[in-house]
Amino acid sequence: MRDKTFLMIPGPTPVPESVMLDIARHPIGHRSSEFSKILENVYANLKYVFRTKNDVFVYTSSGTGAMCAALENLINEGDSVLSLVLGNFGNRWAKIAASRGAVVEKIEVPTGEVIDPEVLRTRLAQDTEKKIKIVTLTHSETSTGAANDIKTLCSIIREHGALSVVDGVTSVCAMECNPDEWGIDVLVSGSQKGFMIPPGLAFLVASERAWKVYEECKHPSFYWDWAAYRKSVQANSTPFTPAVNLFVGLNTALEMIKKEGIENMNARHKRHSLALRNAIKAIGLELVVKDDKNASNSITSILPPDGITVPDIRKVIKEDFDIVVANGQNELKDKIFRMGTLGFVCDRDLISAVGALEATLYKLGYKFDLGKGVATVIKELANK
Repeated sequence: MRDKTFLMIPGPTPVPESVMLDIARHPIGHRSSEFSKILENVYANLKYVFRTKNDVFVYTSSGTGAMCAALENLINEGDSVLSLVLGNFGNRWAKIAASRGAVVEKIEVPTGEVIDPEVLRTRLAQDTEKKIKIVTLTHSETSTGAANDIKTLCSIIREHGALSVVDGVTSVCAMECNPDEWGIDVLVSGSQKGFMIPPGLAFLVASERAWKVYEECKHPSFYWDWAAYRKSVQANSTPFTPAVNLFVGLNTALEMIKKEGIENMNARHKRHSLALRNAIKAIGLELVVKDDKNASNSITSILPPDGITVPDIRKVIKEDFDIVVANGQNELKDKIFRMGTLGFVCDRDLISAVGALEATLYKLGYKFDLGKGVATVIKELANK
């Protein structure tokens, strides 16, 4: 049905109509007092969302831009970087670090698994000369649906003395994340995820420890330069021309987040994720992440039934119900499909999506107890 497409993917995510209407307004000058007042509100509310006392920078870019902004202001050629890799986006940290001339080492785990804190502790204990300068890690790995215990991992990194640089692109606004309390040195995220606006903005917050390392960076980035953004934040401005209309939409979305409450928003995402996981298990499908405690609140990765392909599942659910679910990435392409519960998603959406998935699987010939997934998700959501 035209104009009824619903996104159940890791991003972009559904956007509230009020946000879209504000984005659609005529642009205003990015050096105007009107825009400065919007920025003042945005910067204050971002501190609330990120649970930090530090300034939060906003880049006109995708989340990958914020990843570049993190490492390109910290790394000097020859620096040692340890990348903890759960999947595609953990590997992206390693690629960015290598592009800046870093010596990169990886601790990598199989698909669907997470980093064992003791493995990290052992490796860092071996670094007696403290050569490892930065440890990169992912909170919610979008490619697999696995989620690291960031609080524990960052405390181990802090004990060693290295900087922790965390990808929170699909975790901020969906999972508990407290950078100041947990000792996260750099945390990044993106607008098209839990923030409920279209792609185009990215966020970064850095600790004082990270700023000291920034000051030693010989060739900090020009466009991503932290100092330029900190100066602008403090003046309720931006260093370069921003995506003005996206900032206006962000202002509206942040007010919605504040009204719901960040703790309530995190709880909603967890509730939806667990309800979806239990519904998937009820209809006999296998999850990529086996243990609920290691699962992201944002994205759930699912193996198709024997004899039914991922492309067929995605094709039928889109054509029959106008719901978009994601394919796997890289080596997981056509081997798994991923359903998002991220951002502007409510109980109705989840019940509809599970029902559509059941109808799709039934049409494709999968034999299961029809309606069990929907019944399960309804019962799970009723237990608020």
